[in-house]
Amino acid sequence: MKDPRFWLVVPAAGIGQRMQADCPKQYLRIHNRFLLDITLSRMLEHDLFAGCMVPLHSEDRWWPETEAGTDRRVATCEGGRERADSVLLALTALAGQARPDDWVLVHDVARPCLSSADLLRLAEQLKDDPVGGLLAAPVTDTLKIAGVGREGIEVRGTQDRSQLWRALTPQMFRFELLRKALERAERAGRVVTDEASAIEMAGHTPRIVEGRPDNIKVTLPADLSMAAFILGQLEAERQVVTKERE
Repeated sequence: MKDPRFWLVVPAAGIGQRMQADCPKQYLRIHNRFLLDITLSRMLEHDLFAGCMVPLHSEDRWWPETEAGTDRRVATCEGGRERADSVLLALTALAGQARPDDWVLVHDVARPCLSSADLLRLAEQLKDDPVGGLLAAPVTDTLKIAGVGREGIEVRGTQDRSQLWRALTPQMFRFELLRKALERAERAGRVVTDEASAIEMAGHTPRIVEGRPDNIKVTLPADLSMAAFILGQLEAERQVVTKERE
């Protein structure tokens, strides 16, 4: 039996309404590079993936300007209305190449700050698991349950955070298991906010691999400057490690 291969899926069909920009957030720039290019290049710098599929919006006009558009490792397909739709379409596009037990890593295009150590640890810790799992970070803030009262939003209680984790990406699952889980959720009309939730709906138990909390998702304009700062920190850490190895 051949060893499972790893495939990368990076949904990029969103339109980024909350960014208040004239282009989708994946095409905003940090240090004069598209966010999409930073994310893909950081993932693909590792000799891990057999290929990469990027679902795009049907009216995307920025892709031809990207670095990734000339990368032979990267293929594209038409995306869907929601994230889960795009991921399922990407899996369908990969069906002729990927084997049922291969691994698929789905990563948010707007998470450029994934550390190399987190990516490699995720792949290593889950490589023999029958299902897979995801990077996540424990919740550290106090969480309030709120409701709308006569004077505005009011606190209704405090949520116990001891068992709460923030779901990050990549999320890594067996190819056929994930495809069937997404298809089942689609037929049932169930809302799927990430791949792990589809796997849970199908009756399986994803594992958690703890990741760095600075693996942020660029959602609002202010997040761009924070992402630029974190990327600088990650590069500084890389340089330190390189010098120690010399």
